[in-house]
Amino acid sequence: MTRIVILGGGPGGYESALVAASLGATVTVIDSDGIGGACVLTDCVPSKTLIATSETMTNLALAPGLGIRPHGLGAGTEPALPAVAWGMRSGLDGGVPPLTPPEVVSVDPEQVYERVRELAKAQSLDIEHRLEREKVEVVHASGRLVGPHAIETNTGETFVGDVILIATGASPRDLPTARPDGERILTWRHLYDLKEIPEHLVVVGSGVTGAEFASAYRAMGAEVTLVSSRERVLPGEDPDAARVIEDVFVRRGIEVLNRSRAASVRRIGDGVIVELSDGRTVTGSHALMAVGSVPRTKGLGLTDVGVRLGAGGHVNVDRMSRTSVPGVYAAGDCTGVLPLASVAAMQGRIAMWHALGEAVSPLRLGTVSSNIFTEPEIATVGVTQVMKDTGAVAAEVTTVPLSRNPRAKMMGIEDGFVKLFCRPGSGSVLGGVIVAPRASELILSVSLAVEHGLTVDQIAHTFSIYPSLSGSITEAARVLRPRDFFAGFDDQV
Repeated sequence: MTRIVILGGGPGGYESALVAASLGATVTVIDSDGIGGACVLTDCVPSKTLIATSETMTNLALAPGLGIRPHGLGAGTEPALPAVAWGMRSGLDGGVPPLTPPEVVSVDPEQVYERVRELAKAQSLDIEHRLEREKVEVVHASGRLVGPHAIETNTGETFVGDVILIATGASPRDLPTARPDGERILTWRHLYDLKEIPEHLVVVGSGVTGAEFASAYRAMGAEVTLVSSRERVLPGEDPDAARVIEDVFVRRGIEVLNRSRAASVRRIGDGVIVELSDGRTVTGSHALMAVGSVPRTKGLGLTDVGVRLGAGGHVNVDRMSRTSVPGVYAAGDCTGVLPLASVAAMQGRIAMWHALGEAVSPLRLGTVSSNIFTEPEIATVGVTQVMKDTGAVAAEVTTVPLSRNPRAKMMGIEDGFVKLFCRPGSGSVLGGVIVAPRASELILSVSLAVEHGLTVDQIAHTFSIYPSLSGSITEAARVLRPRDFFAGFDDQV
């Protein structure tokens, strides 16, 4: 019987443990933070729970455009929930409209944060109970390698395994000139301990994390300033999608400071001041530092046993999750491959399948779908616009705006689109981008097409519900469908 020892209980750790246990191995998971790791306890699960509240606030703000008024407001009364503030192009002008007034509906911060914390704890316990049912030993401790096949914990125990998996994740990056204090200068892991919705949140960093929290806190009533060192919000994403999000942000009252690098952040009384590199300053009640993550690989004894690390401290792995030491694997954010829970979990599964002699295919990043939980969301998979524009991949592309989708019209949605990439000639689907509410749910059909080599012709011949947002996917496929008299015909009109 093979003995597996896993250091870290996040998605890469617990998913690999379940696979190994199902294949008959004896498995021990050593974890110091709580099963589920940062993903479940402080990152993904809490943030998306918070965003669920912000989505409800956005829907309430859109209500007047759908003919819904709060009690006490009759016809001809100025709507208390101004739809124009949330991206509905009503033609109104006059600056930034007010947010949803508290006498109509408001956010209860203590209840929101309590719900976030309790849901995260419950999810962690659910996973731990699942591991226990599968006879996985869970050890709550920190650990380090003391040999290629041995991990010593801070409690003095040593666990020896035929196979070792490192899945220790990553932590928020700190800047020397902006040290988080957990009260006014925050990382995203501090947010859920607040007692209030920040009056004015200054978000430093316009990547995925910064954009998501800027979107969420604006919807919950905070004034938000987003400081971006790049030319636009979400610089690493599809440029068309990023432009949509930035346009929505500005219309909803978020102050976006592009090409503005934060030099320092410090407390001033009950607030913060962010000093920009060009001498300007931004003041607010709180600052959220969203400037990336660093791998948690220090002090683990990795290099002592021969595990090679990259320049940024990430564990170097191949597509089978193998490190430079035989029998030692790694998965998740500590590897720097792609910081997604789904990727961490797949890396862990692949490691166990490979270590235990199962047939397994190497990790294929070209088929990984990802999502940004702004409002609207951005979901992507496969080939990107940059790859096409630089000539790295030969592809045809089309973009179908959601504004012409009948279901979108019914829902009051005007922002967003569906973009598909296909191979010239064969029409094989290479990738896609969806900007829409719940784009994370819509991208699966495109992911299936990319994973299994489906063609735009096959998608075009597939029935979509009328009316539905997914109808824009089949419409985009018809636009790309080669040598078809009906290419571009829209049965969703």
